[in-house]
Amino acid sequence: MTRIKCCGLTRIEDVQLAARLGADAVGFVMTRKSRRFVDPAAAARLRDAVPPFMTTVALVMDEDPGFIEEVLRVLRPDMLQFHGAESDAECAAYGVRYLKAIAMGEGAGALARLRDYPRATGLLLDGHGLGEQGGSGRRFDWSLMPTDLAQPLLLAGGLTADNVGEAIRIARPWAVDVSSGIESSPGIKDRDKMERFISAVRAVPSV
Repeated sequence: MTRIKCCGLTRIEDVQLAARLGADAVGFVMTRKSRRFVDPAAAARLRDAVPPFMTTVALVMDEDPGFIEEVLRVLRPDMLQFHGAESDAECAAYGVRYLKAIAMGEGAGALARLRDYPRATGLLLDGHGLGEQGGSGRRFDWSLMPTDLAQPLLLAGGLTADNVGEAIRIARPWAVDVSSGIESSPGIKDRDKMERFISAVRAVPSV
């Protein structure tokens, strides 16, 4: 079964909806570079709405270590997700399981970086370019998704209810990560789009 992470949530009602619909994880964007930014205190209030057995992820991007420590102290996320130029050692330094986003916008050249993060719990392949934020709504060539890595791979970038089934059949990811594809505006999730997206993922037979 393909797992689902709904990212860029800013409202309690969207967290609750994602949980009711059966999403496996929710992501909170902790970088001020993003229009979906929530500060640690606001994110902690969102986390309080997360039910048991649902994973919470804090997304950061080239942040000051002191800010990341604050995120960990105030939000207490289950995982960190790094979207910048952080090294494996920098990502692992906080003693928290982490995901590393790989910018696939530059094509096959990005694949060389997949082996640079041996301590990552999983790798998130996103459609944005190097140095850019996630949540861009841009997709990449799903056939580039490798099949020989030990770590679980997450697929992101331009996913919607209309194309996620095809994406899963081509890329065979461990999980899909959606943000703009379930929004009415940045950070504001659309009930119908979220329902349709999760239903479309669940309709794809397990491999």
